[in-house]
Amino acid sequence: MNTLYVMDPLASLNLAGDSTYMLMREGTRRGWPAAWCTPGDLYAREGAVPWARCQPVRAFPPDAGHEHVWEKGPWEECALTDFDIVWMRKDPPFDMAYIFTTYLLEMATALDRGERPRTRVYNRPAGLRSRNEKLFAMQFLGLTPPTLLSHEIKRIVDFAESLPARVVLKPWDGNGGRGVLVTEKGDPNLRSMIELLTGEGRHYILAQQHLPAISEGDKRILLVNGEPVGAMLRVPGPKDHRGNMHVGATVHPCELTDRDREICHALAPTLKREGQLFVGIDVIGGFLTEINVTSPTGIQEINRLYGLDVERDVWDAIEGWPA
Repeated sequence: MNTLYVMDPLASLNLAGDSTYMLMREGTRRGWPAAWCTPGDLYAREGAVPWARCQPVRAFPPDAGHEHVWEKGPWEECALTDFDIVWMRKDPPFDMAYIFTTYLLEMATALDRGERPRTRVYNRPAGLRSRNEKLFAMQFLGLTPPTLLSHEIKRIVDFAESLPARVVLKPWDGNGGRGVLVTEKGDPNLRSMIELLTGEGRHYILAQQHLPAISEGDKRILLVNGEPVGAMLRVPGPKDHRGNMHVGATVHPCELTDRDREICHALAPTLKREGQLFVGIDVIGGFLTEINVTSPTGIQEINRLYGLDVERDVWDAIEGWPA
């Protein structure tokens, strides 16, 4: 399974928590050749064939007896169609450069003379492009808290004031908790917050009913081929309301409830149909808040909590999953 990882630079990875590193290690363990590149290393040539300036690489655990965790070869030019598997593992921001990368990756999966494409891209580029992690969740009625997507200041104010208690305001294209605010009806800063986040009504934002259960934790569930393979609870710190680890949230083990399994079961057909192999969903108090298809994380944390090897589940699914 010759594999290419389209990702952030190797030197920028936090090896103590990075999920792409774990996927690369598992590929090395299985003896599969691999290379890596950044989105900026992709280009296309005649016949709409995508290419990459890429570097062969093998990944090892820090204690594997190697001087370094990486064994790298000389840079080379390769057609993406020479690879069996291409991973799109570039972290957000989700911007026009990210979208353009999905176009290039999609070229590698184009059918030729009615044959099945040799190259598979995970997660499938069309889904990466069209399934925004916050908006994607909104299509599943009954699973999400009351939510409004709008750029109209009055409409958002009216929605916030219609809720029984607090409201969460957040950019539709944010990540890592960036720009997430919590306010409530009667807050004299409510309208000012909305004006700020919408750029005076020019940009769409999400307004969502606040879930008090966030104080008990934001549950991240990893799904492989639509099936849950592990979960962790991210509990906000005392000085921040967000359940993001980089702002002080701590990670704890948790059980999957019947409601969690109901949510996973509801998502599975769509994820499978759209080629979203490795996905992370966020659940607070039994409500789905996000579906992360762009470079989801959590493998190392879940492995440490339960003694699992989630990366093996991912690669096992690849071996048995159709393009």
